[in-house]
Amino acid sequence: MDDSSKVGRHARAVLAAAKAFRAEAAGVRAEPDRLLALAAAQYQEVRNSLVADQLRAMPVDKLRDTKANLRLSKLKAAGYRTVADVAEARPEQLDGVPGVGRQSAEQIVRVARAVVDGVARDTTVRLNPDRPDRAQTELLQLMSKLRRANQLVGPLREPLGDVLGRVDADVRAASRAWSRVRMFFSLRKNRQAAIDALDRLEALLASRDVAALRAVGKQLRVPDLDHRALWRDYELDAAAYNTLLADLAGADAMPDRSAAKGFVPADIEHEVDATTLDTSLLKVSLRGYQVFGAKFALARKRVIIGDEMGLGKTIEAIAVMASLAAGGRRGFLVVCPASVVVNWVNEIARHSDLVTHRMHGAGRDGAVGEWLAQGGVGVTTFGTLPKLVLPKRFRPALVVVDEAHYVKNPDTQRSQAVNTIVQRAERAVLLTGTPMENRVEEFRNLVGYLQPGVAARTGAVDAVVGAKAFRRVVAPVYLRRNQEDVLGELPELLEMEDWVEFGKQDRRAYLDAVREGNLMAMRRAAFAPGTPRGSAKLERLLEIIEESRDNGWKVVVFSYFHDVLETVADHVEVFGPLTGATSAQGRQQLVDAFTASEDHAVLVAQIEAGGVGLNIQAASVVIIAEPQWKPSTEDQAIARCHRMGQVRKVHVHRLLVKDSVDARVQEIRDHKTLLFDHYARESDTKHSHASALDSAVSVEQRVVQAEQQRLGL
Repeated sequence: MDDSSKVGRHARAVLAAAKAFRAEAAGVRAEPDRLLALAAAQYQEVRNSLVADQLRAMPVDKLRDTKANLRLSKLKAAGYRTVADVAEARPEQLDGVPGVGRQSAEQIVRVARAVVDGVARDTTVRLNPDRPDRAQTELLQLMSKLRRANQLVGPLREPLGDVLGRVDADVRAASRAWSRVRMFFSLRKNRQAAIDALDRLEALLASRDVAALRAVGKQLRVPDLDHRALWRDYELDAAAYNTLLADLAGADAMPDRSAAKGFVPADIEHEVDATTLDTSLLKVSLRGYQVFGAKFALARKRVIIGDEMGLGKTIEAIAVMASLAAGGRRGFLVVCPASVVVNWVNEIARHSDLVTHRMHGAGRDGAVGEWLAQGGVGVTTFGTLPKLVLPKRFRPALVVVDEAHYVKNPDTQRSQAVNTIVQRAERAVLLTGTPMENRVEEFRNLVGYLQPGVAARTGAVDAVVGAKAFRRVVAPVYLRRNQEDVLGELPELLEMEDWVEFGKQDRRAYLDAVREGNLMAMRRAAFAPGTPRGSAKLERLLEIIEESRDNGWKVVVFSYFHDVLETVADHVEVFGPLTGATSAQGRQQLVDAFTASEDHAVLVAQIEAGGVGLNIQAASVVIIAEPQWKPSTEDQAIARCHRMGQVRKVHVHRLLVKDSVDARVQEIRDHKTLLFDHYARESDTKHSHASALDSAVSVEQRVVQAEQQRLGL
């Protein structure tokens, strides 16, 4: 097309299309902000409703607690029975009540509104899937859309801004081509500039980028999730939603900013805040305190993160690795107990785009070779680390040592192996949930691996002056936050899946049970060896109990099986077991004794007995030894230990064995197709086990057949 034919009608069509695209692109770019404003307004509506509910439940006599000399009896007689009634009134309305003067009316309203402000400050919105109301559902719907918009538009915001700027400039330059007369009277350079701008607009409108943007716009216009699917999505990813909820709440949701930052000195806080955390390789939203923890590790390079159990130390370490990887670093190493290797591999894959290499057990040497060649995250154990053959000049970009208190004794082989690899690494992060201020000598040893100078300055006197003061003294290397420090950012329940792998003994017991077709034996085979060395589940359970003891938390262990509880009781001092054979009076006596005990204690209970009709709210940790067939069974047991609004959150640990009946039960609970159904369709076994596809056959039998087929038994 020659330049003259581009002027006039053709130019007007291109300019109209460019302006339409510009409006569409601007709308896509602004969609997260639009949804954020709507979600913030809905958050305030939900919060105001919660405040109003509290005020309506607060008798007007509560105003006497302010120590003000208020005349309330006349108001009560006139129908002002709650603080809400008074706070919503104007002074002149109260002045009209017989016996209440103008001055008293103004004082009463002033005091009532001060109470309202106090209630509002202390009110935090917590989404409750068990009792969802209309306003919370609308808020969750907006949050769901906002999450989707952030995911779709977030990576495009900056390039879209550039595109919009270029479109605006080209539309202005090409506008003279709208009219042949205007082009005729324009300077040659301006005519050429108009034609060039028109060509650029046409090229842009025909490009794949425009098609991709329109696809994003279409994705943003998807229908709302139905009520059930919406709340199910919340339950599956509550952490991300609650992080967004905290953002909507703003700074008021954080009870103590210095606490959430571990009471570090101002200079370190500023250094950490100024550090960039690249989250482009993460699949998870970080809570505010987790962002600070990851930045702390990046800024200080060699640190101990000692956040209390349940606050997400693993996520923080993954965020550090992901940020370094996004910047081009490679070769990250995680050293951990064998019992949590599976957890690390799963969590890294679930929360990031990093590639993992399982450098433990069979295939270890091959995995090491792949890790050295490809980069990513190598996951190994304390026992395997000394056996790894690494090039002499190899320096990991980051070493993460989980459960770092395992290397508190510098004279052991594993401590020396950890120290060697930490010294070679560019950066190191040691993770431990054990409160180090109670174990100064052990703490000094850990710090010695990282910053010997700080270790030399740390003494017992530092711990005596108090936990917060201790944290400030060791701030250059140590960051610890307790639940109370970040309460506003936490959900009511902190639920974790603790995946482990069979060892030789528990695997043998499991294979025997599968071979016999004994489902009950399959479900408890993980505990059959009866020792931590032989049972991966028991080893992990005892680790959780030990960390709970260090934090002074009480623990309830639930299992369907009496012999599993007896195995636990063989290794720790317990109250119980509380079983179906325990009388009602005996059950209450056990719970009362457990509750009355000082500090840490362990209660073991059959889930069908202890999960019904008892209040075990002294417990901070719930361990479910094996998955139950019905989610409601676990929910009822957890409810015995958890009440809404309590200050101490409840940790729920579900113990699960990879590649076992536990996974099949999870599939049933999550309404997924049974693994057996896949095998039945794909293999000759569907003839020998044809009945397994018959809906009349029990789920239990199908699970047994699925495992027999999977294992070739």
